[in-house]
Amino acid sequence: MKNIKELKALRDSLRQSVNINESNERRVRVLVGMATCGIAAGASPIFSAISEEVEKRSLTDVAVKQTGCIGICQFEPIVEVYETGKEKVTYVNMTPEKAVKVVSSHLVNNTIVNEFTIGQYTS
Repeated sequence: MKNIKELKALRDSLRQSVNINESNERRVRVLVGMATCGIAAGASPIFSAISEEVEKRSLTDVAVKQTGCIGICQFEPIVEVYETGKEKVTYVNMTPEKAVKVVSSHLVNNTIVNEFTIGQYTS
């Protein structure tokens, strides 16, 4: 590569070849709290379960990301779901099994799993 233009052209061709979508183009962002409190509570298997289920179901409009402390450590592991044009949904006290259910119910069938949300603990 001799210049930035060639580098950008290479980047663009690689993006097309592997069909990468930028996270801001996706319909849904799923954030898993992976600060020390989340990791200590078991967030790593939650992140893996969601990522694997999203990949297994070929949900190309869903971005699964790690985030730092969400600020409500007593409810860890925490998963937040952000959908374009909708309010954030916060799932708490997650397990890998619950995470798979959130993917199938919320992300695939557009039905929030209310019994896993923070509203069940704060109302």
